[in-house]
Amino acid sequence: MSIDVDCIVVGAGVVGLAVARALALSGREVMVVEAAEGIGTGTSARNSEVIHAGIYYPAGSLKAKLCVEGRQLLYAYCDARGVAHKRLGKLIVATSDDEIPVLDDIRAKARINGVDDLELLSAAQARALEPALSCTAALLSPSTGIVDSHGLMLAYQGDAESAGAQCVFHTPLQSGRVRDSGGFDLQFGGAEAMALSCNVLVNASGLHAPSLARCIAGIPASSIPPEYLCKGNYFTMQGRAPFSRLIYPTPHHAGLGVHLTLDLGGQAKFGPDVEWIDHEDYTVDPKRCEGFYEAVRTYWPGMPDHALAPGYAGIRPKISGPRDPAADFMISGPATHGVPGLLNLFGIESPGLTSSLAIARESIDALNA
Repeated sequence: MSIDVDCIVVGAGVVGLAVARALALSGREVMVVEAAEGIGTGTSARNSEVIHAGIYYPAGSLKAKLCVEGRQLLYAYCDARGVAHKRLGKLIVATSDDEIPVLDDIRAKARINGVDDLELLSAAQARALEPALSCTAALLSPSTGIVDSHGLMLAYQGDAESAGAQCVFHTPLQSGRVRDSGGFDLQFGGAEAMALSCNVLVNASGLHAPSLARCIAGIPASSIPPEYLCKGNYFTMQGRAPFSRLIYPTPHHAGLGVHLTLDLGGQAKFGPDVEWIDHEDYTVDPKRCEGFYEAVRTYWPGMPDHALAPGYAGIRPKISGPRDPAADFMISGPATHGVPGLLNLFGIESPGLTSSLAIARESIDALNA
């Protein structure tokens, strides 16, 4: 069958649902089309569920701007809609004297980004908050928190559907073309293959956004970045960890180090690490836990033996490789590629969850530019 729709959003992760919500609330007809069986089965379901403050990102970047804006919007949204979350705070720890200047640099960059509530703590002050912690100094970020990511996505979906949007699952996009007269013709597979045409197309397919863009004739190839898969493995704590805040080491290339996060029930998990891969694979190799013990014991030397069990893995949708500088979010609208009605969302890794409402605002602006 063939259906005409005003706006199609491909991908029902947290960002796709946030954009669909924004479009539907603006009065547009919206269909969210997802290859999987339900919302948020990919990157959105496989992360730390952290509400980031906006500390680490380069000044002037979209990640910095949208994380700070998005964090404020997200806390307000969760309060208003009853989405489970906690503003736990986190400690970024220096575990040697030569890492203390790194904390100073992080604090200075955070101020430029609009994060002005970081507090530099001595080792004694940090241990007064978290007695099991070992460090030479720490930064306290009181604005960092955690959120029920699936509950958040359900709220976004509910808002979108209440405004008239519909979600269709088990429906992968197979091919498409930009029409000469404007708009898009798209072919979808699944049990009930169908052709859809639309005026606005939002590519929010996460890991597969670049390859999806390449399967639509008429999108300039030069506007589509490469794609890389960067796996992050998580291990869960057997028993309770003696921490009430998130604990992060100083960051390094491609990730923020093996950090300790807590879920809403207080259970600890550790990760993610950084593992560049060439195909989608979510298995967690139990042997990788040896590196986790070594990393975690730099800030929690009392971590017991045999405390870790394989948890889960997520994959960061990178558009820069292991030897490249970290790429910014790429919100590619008509002003970028010249195709009216097209929005490609590339490289939406962390802090995409935190930034989701701000990304949706930026996306609407990019479509209308």
